[in-house]
Amino acid sequence: MTQIKISSSEILKSDIIENDWNILFVVPGNPKALKRHRTFQRGKFTGTYDPSANDKADFLAIAMENKPSVPYNEALAVLLKFNFPRPKNHYRTGSKAHLLKDSAPKYHIGIPDADNLAKFVCDSFNKVFWKDDSCISELFVSKQYSITPCVEIFIATLHKEVQTDIFN
Repeated sequence: MTQIKISSSEILKSDIIENDWNILFVVPGNPKALKRHRTFQRGKFTGTYDPSANDKADFLAIAMENKPSVPYNEALAVLLKFNFPRPKNHYRTGSKAHLLKDSAPKYHIGIPDADNLAKFVCDSFNKVFWKDDSCISELFVSKQYSITPCVEIFIATLHKEVQTDIFN
């Protein structure tokens, strides 16, 4: 996984009140979805493996500097913003090739699915950011296009008052 050096302030939007969140950070790179576990059989032995294990380990390694001192074991609100690179067909041609077409969408509606993207992050953070992702009581997920592909992550304990109109 190639790392891109970006400061959180370059990515984080002003519509989110930073003081409401216990942890907020950015993991640069194209968002990845959780792949389904695979089952295999060798003779009489049947086993399973996680094809996303290496990707989850790479993702967690980048996020480790933002981990809490002790994994959370309380009700959490988590906001995940998945920023995808724009395909070339969103841009004009010729001398205006650097400009977006008027018809270029803001939101990403293709694969991967939002739930599989969220599962990838939640499973990656188990036992490090929270004891288990069952602690997450509120989950907000957004898929959109951006100049800089990354995942924006916001985590708050629910004993705090959290602003939830974040997608406006």
